Amino acid sequence: MIDLEEKQERVLLAGVETAQNFQAFESSMVELAELTKTAGGLVIDQFTQKRERPDSRTMIGSGKLEQMRWAIEVGEIDTVIFNDRLSPRQNVNLEEALGVKVIDRMQLILDIFAMRARSHEGMLQVEEAQLNYLLPRLVGQGIMLSRQGGGIGSKGPGETKLETDRRYIRTRIENIDKALKKVEKTRENIRQKRSKSGIFRIGLIGYTNAGKSSIMNALIGLDKEQYEQNELFATLDATTKAVQLVEDFTVSLTDTVGFIQNLPTELIKAFKSTLEESANVDLLIHVIDASNPHHEIHEQTVLKIMEDLKLTNIPVLNVYNKMDIAPSDFLPTLSTSLQLSIKSENGVQWLKTAILEKLHELFEAFEIELPYEKAYQLPELRKSALVQSVVEGENAYQIKGLIAPELSWKLNEF
Repeated sequence: MIDLEEKQERVLLAGVETAQNFQAFESSMVELAELTKTAGGLVIDQFTQKRERPDSRTMIGSGKLEQMRWAIEVGEIDTVIFNDRLSPRQNVNLEEALGVKVIDRMQLILDIFAMRARSHEGMLQVEEAQLNYLLPRLVGQGIMLSRQGGGIGSKGPGETKLETDRRYIRTRIENIDKALKKVEKTRENIRQKRSKSGIFRIGLIGYTNAGKSSIMNALIGLDKEQYEQNELFATLDATTKAVQLVEDFTVSLTDTVGFIQNLPTELIKAFKSTLEESANVDLLIHVIDASNPHHEIHEQTVLKIMEDLKLTNIPVLNVYNKMDIAPSDFLPTLSTSLQLSIKSENGVQWLKTAILEKLHELFEAFEIELPYEKAYQLPELRKSALVQSVVEGENAYQIKGLIAPELSWKLNEF
């Protein structure tokens, strides 16, 4: 009988600890194992080495390389994944020395993105990132050029023989750029329509697998369209939905791709328009996985990327999620934070209350009169503003409430 079941790839992980990366080294190696699992690999062994600087030829020392060669043979290893970014020459040298496929953390992440991309835009973004990564690595020799057989590091363009034609790759990148610019223009038109709609905009941001999609689904309620799973990069495509916080008051909620340490520059460039969704909101909800022992490093990674994306001027509500499985001695490290489990009975209500409290800080008070003959406009007003009181006057309703300063123009309609 022929066994058609795909064999799980056996993986050996490797990393070099230096003075530059020692603080986050342990957490990044744990994360590398999770990334490998997400890509469908089985981690068999792990090798790390402390060095003043990585070896220019093979990243890791010759003695450790010999140990790895022995472990590869004993453990029947298919693939070696380095936690560090390998130069094209290092990649070739390692594959020649170890006799198996060698990829780095960057290519592993690109591989997972290729698996996760669902929309046409997402697929184009990932392909462009992969091609930009591949182009300088066309060395014309070694195991790199025989990856058409599949496995980790060969999703998307890696499964074709594009490696043999640099000109084709450059042309393809140019075509993808043009296609993405059209998509970006469409996305910008949608953003402008949203900004003119008079709806307050909230964006979810955070480290991958912090629970952003779970929060979005919980706030949406029954209309659970956003994919959620306990895995890295479960969501790639930006998704925006309407959420009713109280009475008729409605906000738009946007979920985008999660962040990770050393997010490849190729991905940041390719996903520029998607990441910019976070820059066009009025409030950011920074979601943190309280159960993760490395949550402080994750927080700093997100804060650094927020700075790079110029999001630091947007108000932020910090939310520690997964408190139901967090350590009993957990202490938050970010100020003005909320602690909850979005899966718990009270989680959604606590989050809605915290958002409303934040809006009370950000909104400005208003008083208007609404003539009785225009009473039909009241529900429309409630969608854009937090109406606190409606009192019947002699000829009109006396209305008091709060509204976002950038949406105060909506009051002119009433």
